[in-house]
Amino acid sequence: MGYHNEKVNYWVELADYDLKTAEAMLETERLLYVGFMCHQTLEKILKAYYVSKLKDKPPYTHNLSLLADRSKLYDELSEEQKDLLDTLEPLNIEARYPTDKEKLLSSLNYEKCKSLILGTRRLKEWIKNRL
Repeated sequence: MGYHNEKVNYWVELADYDLKTAEAMLETERLLYVGFMCHQTLEKILKAYYVSKLKDKPPYTHNLSLLADRSKLYDELSEEQKDLLDTLEPLNIEARYPTDKEKLLSSLNYEKCKSLILGTRRLKEWIKNRL
C-alpha cells in the first residue's frame, strides 16, 4: 500500500476489509448487512482521505456527506457518487437498529445489493487514487 501516513494506512485497510465483508454478506445473502458494510467502507475511506488532506483526526461521525464535505471532497463528487452516499446513509442506522426489518429487507434484493457493492468499490478506488 505505502500511503504516506500510518493513520491513512489504518483507515484504508479497514475500508478494504469492510468491502470484502460486504461481498461475503452478498454471497451468503445477508442482504441487510450489505448496505451497512458498504456504508462502513465509504466511511473509512473518507476518514483516510480526511486524515491525508487535513492532517488531523477525522470527526466522530457516521455521516458520509459530512465527512466528504469537511474533507473538501464533496464538491468533486459526481451526482452519481453523491446519490450513492445518500442511498447508503440510512442503511447504517437501519441495519444496526432496524425498526422494520421486513420492510427494509423487501427494499434490498440481490441485484440492488450487488449494485451497491459495485458503486462502493468504484467510489472507494476513486478516493484511494486521490490519497
